[in-house]
Amino acid sequence: MTDDTASRAPSPDPSRAPLPPGELAARLAEVYSLVGPLYRRAHRKMEQVAPTESLSVGMRAVLDLLREHGPQTVPQMGRAQALSRQFVQRMVNDATAQHLVEAVPNPAHRRSPLIRLTEAGSAAVGALHAREQDLLSHVGGELTREDVESCVKVLTRMLAFLDDVDVDVATDEQT
Repeated sequence: MTDDTASRAPSPDPSRAPLPPGELAARLAEVYSLVGPLYRRAHRKMEQVAPTESLSVGMRAVLDLLREHGPQTVPQMGRAQALSRQFVQRMVNDATAQHLVEAVPNPAHRRSPLIRLTEAGSAAVGALHAREQDLLSHVGGELTREDVESCVKVLTRMLAFLDDVDVDVATDEQT
């Protein structure tokens, strides 16, 4: 008599199997219900931590995008952040008034200048990021690399699902 149990593949871990659509919808609804309060609290905390920069949530979003991706037009920033062009333009105007960004000619489009960080803007967003990293280092909870990667994967998938939403039909952005 031979032992064929050694040749059998181990049964898959049920916790690693994709969720059925109904259960997936319920669990993702839980995520949505946490994202809004998390977003608002995180931005309020950052505004409390960094009052010296006088960066609103909207201005900070513009500065972050420019820091990460380099000069862009207002419409490009609006699409990237799922914000209306009008709202992004107001944030760019505010940041320009504080000498944090500047408009430069756009060789690809005469009427839509590129917006780029100034030295002051780069320093302001850099200082904010340093304080934010320090604050976030205290989150704790014994989170693992896998935990964070899974969270990013879920949120990225949820965001991609909503990519077709037209943000310019919104009346105004709520921050």
